[in-house]
Amino acid sequence: MTRLYILIGFILMFALMHSSGDLNKYINMKYAYLSISAIVLLAVLAIVEFVRIYQKEGAEKARAEAAAAAHAKEHSDEPGHASSHGDDHIHDDHAHGHDHPLHDHQHEHDPHHHHHDGDDSHFGHSHEPSSRWKRVVGYFILIVPILTGIFLPVQTLDSSFVKAKGFSFPTFEEAENNPGQHQFLKPDSSVFYGKEGYESLKKKELSEFAGMRQIELTDSNYLKGMEALYNNPGQFMGASISFDGFAYKGEQVDGNHFFVFRFGFIHCVADSGVFGMLVDFPKNTDLNDNDWINVTGKLTWEFYQPFKQTIPVLQVTSWKPISAPKDPYVYRL
Repeated sequence: MTRLYILIGFILMFALMHSSGDLNKYINMKYAYLSISAIVLLAVLAIVEFVRIYQKEGAEKARAEAAAAAHAKEHSDEPGHASSHGDDHIHDDHAHGHDHPLHDHQHEHDPHHHHHDGDDSHFGHSHEPSSRWKRVVGYFILIVPILTGIFLPVQTLDSSFVKAKGFSFPTFEEAENNPGQHQFLKPDSSVFYGKEGYESLKKKELSEFAGMRQIELTDSNYLKGMEALYNNPGQFMGASISFDGFAYKGEQVDGNHFFVFRFGFIHCVADSGVFGMLVDFPKNTDLNDNDWINVTGKLTWEFYQPFKQTIPVLQVTSWKPISAPKDPYVYRL
């Protein structure tokens, strides 16, 4: 029965994620069909488990009824049962009186016999407590994500997550050696393609932006556009770039520079990253971490000391505060 409850719990958890709209905080919605498939599969398994339990209980009830009927029939087929029982009792008393010495002799050997039986019983059941604990631990491991998924609120990623990491971004070279892990600034989807496949993808996506002198990055093309810009910065120097994001000061940045970020999913939260640009604002710009803004500026180069290399930087021509979007994440489509 516990397995049935666990299956129902997972179905309820996934269904609540879909109905509340929180699923996009775990996975790229391009792959939402996987969650729907999981719900269908879990529902089938729950039905199978319910049928199994129903059949098992029916079989046990039938066996109990058959045993009761057989017992009743056995007693009803014994004529003079009470008289026979009385004679047997007298006979047993008589036999007991004559065989008492033998009974004592047998009794002396009984302890050894029972000790042996006890050993067999202990040996036969020695693994039962261990198996029970394994089941308990297994059920606990399955129940915890159900409870947390249903009752705990979903935490939206923001600058506090960047702070928790200590803002110790790796260099571009280190990121290339660990593609898909701890991504920052530049989206990198090369890990999901072969070398030739990724080169073909880069050319295709570059063609969507090549020659444009005004590029607006939206929710639908943010990650694709950022990757194209970072892969081919020389082709876009001086172009006007605009996008939305939240501000993050960082510890190694002077008073005029802020990072403007979006958290993005390539497939799911496991390969998520913080993507955006270092932005050069006018002097005395007053911004706080997590302030959502729209920025427009010219793409330039700057040497960034923490990375010890020159990186693309957006030199602001205009900016304005905006409300946080309903969905703060962007996805690789």
